[in-house]
Amino acid sequence: MIRLGIVDFDSSHAVEFTKRLNHQGIAQEQWVEGARVVMGCSLPSAITEAARVDQFVRTFTQELGLPLVAKPEDMIGKIDGVLIESVDGSVHLERARPFLQAGIPTYVDKPFASSLADARELVSLAEKRKVPIFSSSSLRYAPEVVQLRNSEVDTGRILGCDAYSPASTHPRNPGLFHYGIHGVETLYALMGPGCESVWTVTEPGGEVVAGRWRDGRVGTMRGVRAGASGFGFTAFTEKKIVPTTIGTQFIYRELLKNIVDMFKTGKSPLDVGVTLEIVAFMEGALRSAGQGGAAVRVAV
Repeated sequence: MIRLGIVDFDSSHAVEFTKRLNHQGIAQEQWVEGARVVMGCSLPSAITEAARVDQFVRTFTQELGLPLVAKPEDMIGKIDGVLIESVDGSVHLERARPFLQAGIPTYVDKPFASSLADARELVSLAEKRKVPIFSSSSLRYAPEVVQLRNSEVDTGRILGCDAYSPASTHPRNPGLFHYGIHGVETLYALMGPGCESVWTVTEPGGEVVAGRWRDGRVGTMRGVRAGASGFGFTAFTEKKIVPTTIGTQFIYRELLKNIVDMFKTGKSPLDVGVTLEIVAFMEGALRSAGQGGAAVRVAV
């Protein structure tokens, strides 16, 4: 059995992922086979209040019966893979560094990083040690998204896509990095990589980012910050228009299947170049917003 460690408890993912992997405190239909969480490490959060972090830690240690270590490095030699679960993308490089340097396969939760510079350094560390690294929003593996990706015979090629998701913000995860990553990941899951430029319209109630792909296709992401919200997309294909609301019941389970597959095979289910482009897309959108909506090149 693959032994996993959890780093940081400022997101519900630390507990929800553990329940599904360890088959505890959750319905059997949510279970994921092939790996078990065996320990965790809780560090201070600059985003989530201490009381909420403590609540997740209590669930992990008392309800799920798992131990904590004082610092991340204490896990090395006792685990086969690690899940970096900080909601704060700006600390992901620091958190992941000791594991990558030790040659431990690493999953980094969204956002992969809060800057392209940090994202490049994470990839460089992984490549130097020839260790797999993977990051993704769970929305990439939502059944509705996967179904459309596998329906090209019926729909034809996707010519464009409008994706949407909630997009609350935080200074440490600026622009779309904090929560809009879900909509961006949905857009990329359907359009694929190849965006060359973005331009942004942003207001307090929301943000719309348009991207131009190298092959002439256009995709947009709407980050919702006021009024009704949810996850979904409208895909424009060769044969039909496909409006879709994304359900969230099984998205953690489906993401975890891919995470466990990486730990089993030593290969990431997603080309890290796509992850870098997603970070570049969000950084470009942020720069465009700061320049009054001017088009900004997406440069990985």
